Amino acid sequence: MRKYFDIIVIGGGHAGCEAASAAARLGSKTLMITMIRENIAQMSCNPAMGGVAKGQIVREIDALGGCSGIVTDHTMIQFRMLNRSKGPAMWSPRAQSDRMLFSQKWREILESTENLFFWQDSVVDIEKNNNGNILLHTLNKVTFEAKAVIIASGTFLNGKIYIGQNDYTGGRIGEDRVIGLTEKIKTFGIDFDRLKTGTPVRVDGRTIDFTKFIEQKGDENPGKFSYTNTPKLIKQRSCYIAYTNDKIHEILRKGFKDSPLFQGRIQGSGPRYCPSIEDKIERFSDKDRHQLFIEPEGWNSIDYYINGFSSSLPLEIQVEALTSISGFENAQILRPGYAVEYDFFPPTQLNYSLESKIFEGLFFAGQVNGTTGYEEAAAQGLMAGINAQRKINNIEPLILQRDEAYIGVLIDDLVTKGTNEPYRMFTSRAEFRILLRQDNADSRLMPIGHKIGLISDERLSTLNDKEEAISQFNEVIKKNNFFPQEINNYLEAKGTNLIQQPTRIYNILLRPQVLLDEIIEFSNSINEYTEKIKDKEYYKDVVECVEILVKYQGYVEKEKENAGKIRKFEHIELKPDFDYTKLNAISFEGREKLMKIKPRNIGQASRISGVSPADISVLLVFLGR
Repeated sequence: MRKYFDIIVIGGGHAGCEAASAAARLGSKTLMITMIRENIAQMSCNPAMGGVAKGQIVREIDALGGCSGIVTDHTMIQFRMLNRSKGPAMWSPRAQSDRMLFSQKWREILESTENLFFWQDSVVDIEKNNNGNILLHTLNKVTFEAKAVIIASGTFLNGKIYIGQNDYTGGRIGEDRVIGLTEKIKTFGIDFDRLKTGTPVRVDGRTIDFTKFIEQKGDENPGKFSYTNTPKLIKQRSCYIAYTNDKIHEILRKGFKDSPLFQGRIQGSGPRYCPSIEDKIERFSDKDRHQLFIEPEGWNSIDYYINGFSSSLPLEIQVEALTSISGFENAQILRPGYAVEYDFFPPTQLNYSLESKIFEGLFFAGQVNGTTGYEEAAAQGLMAGINAQRKINNIEPLILQRDEAYIGVLIDDLVTKGTNEPYRMFTSRAEFRILLRQDNADSRLMPIGHKIGLISDERLSTLNDKEEAISQFNEVIKKNNFFPQEINNYLEAKGTNLIQQPTRIYNILLRPQVLLDEIIEFSNSINEYTEKIKDKEYYKDVVECVEILVKYQGYVEKEKENAGKIRKFEHIELKPDFDYTKLNAISFEGREKLMKIKPRNIGQASRISGVSPADISVLLVFLGR
């Protein structure tokens, strides 16, 4: 039995899967230790990937060479592009997945990965040996040794489950918690705290009256997440929308006296942007209804996930409230909603590589860093796997900037600002979101993925062909005209001004009413070009990207300019051992925060909460000296 590895990953969730896959494919002998191998990549909460800003993250993971997008494409049962009514910076892909197939596909990928090994167990102790390697001791009295370790243990560290007055230990319903590891990590000087998350009841679909709901179908022409040749979605399953009402809220309020949340038995902070139903009706008492999404959990599953009905109230209250909603009168509940409280390690204790500042060779990824969501966890896992492999091979870590990727925003926010509640990504968190669109993740990140060794030459070649097609298509639009007799009927139908003379296609496309895929047929020059690329896998992406570049060129150029100005501060480095307490001109809070975070450059220092622009000016003056 092999007991020595280059890298060991603790945990088989979304962070652990991406970390183990990346490390092994980059050449490291990698071990994944997980409690139940059959539960690898479980979708513990809603059976969906993507969403606002999260969809961009999944595309970025794929562009860097991760697997989450590939797994999603193989297992999705519905696809929707969210926020189409807004600008392209807000467009976000989202997919419902088959929960069982999702886990099965991840296992298939991992078990066919060279250099990747598995051990079913719990890690309960950790230490450094004399040669600087890390020793892990398990519940089954097995000791493993590695050059680097990635902790991706999700909600399992001292996990506790709450349902009304009932509470018991567990990291997920039906699965035990991990004890001892947090306490040992604390002895190295690494702080920890508690967070809370929750999940709603699951309902037997055979007992639901769907005719009383609003049907929510997938897109007519569904897209994908991966830039590889993954299957196209042919058929789809619908989701449904329902609403609570005042009667439901009154029933739920009856359970407040037994609520672990309101009783104070749960100490950890819950997710602000995905609160429990009881938290919603308390915080938003002026609202007489809240939206619920009824989501299927698979192609052939009877299980339905009631998105928006997360709760830790007593089971009888959950049942009474749910069955009072129109369409759920005869609903049979398969599993109660519950809250889970767990340990996390404030991420300001990490370097940008996700390696501990205190314990060399120890990396953290996923919910143990205070995030919520599969996508945020997977992104961290990918970066931790990449950087652990680079660490043990004495290569500089891969660090993505805020203007390069949502992943860069995510990690910078965690490391620089920290979090005291489960962190969720939104487009509003990215100051350069017009640069970080879902359609250009491959252009932004695939060359990086190729450089580090996770993207093949073939994939990079396909990207280069696509980039060339975008460039040539753009030139066609800039150089050729529309004549009045070709386009005026279309313009009239769209309610925009007619043209009286030949006009550049580019200028026509600038009009918000005009869509590129609709005007292709009216131009011989466009038709002539598109015929050359119509059979390519990337054809639709090229059309979409060209239209965005034309309509939003001014905004794109302005953001690039602003990003360039801010980038200069990222190059002004600060020494990690610098004593900020000596700079009396900096505010007391500023000095305190700078000493705690130990920023690596002026850019990071400027984003620390509590460090003012005046404090940054003092630092710049000092460095100027």
